[in-house]
Amino acid sequence: MTSGIRCIYFRHMAKTTINIKADRKVKEEAQKVARSFGMPLSTIINAYLHQLIRTKEIHFYLEGELKPSVKRRLDRLQKEAMEGKNLSPAFHTPKEMDAYLESLR
Repeated sequence: MTSGIRCIYFRHMAKTTINIKADRKVKEEAQKVARSFGMPLSTIINAYLHQLIRTKEIHFYLEGELKPSVKRRLDRLQKEAMEGKNLSPAFHTPKEMDAYLESLR
């Protein structure tokens, strides 16, 4: 029975500390989000590290505010697309596409 206790104690002691640099505001916001899930930020970071090891993939989701000039341009392009303006025709073969692109030169 003592060996089982040692094993549990050993597993607990196998933890280490990682020091990272993060923007203060990012850290504070991340801690708030973690608290809203009822867990410390270290638990979430640990889960991400396990996922990295398991999947060997990194996923970033970059959402945020666009520059006003980019937003205006995208809005204009979406409006034109909805109106059917400045769209290429549908192509059934690569030759059709090549011919169309050549005609634009």
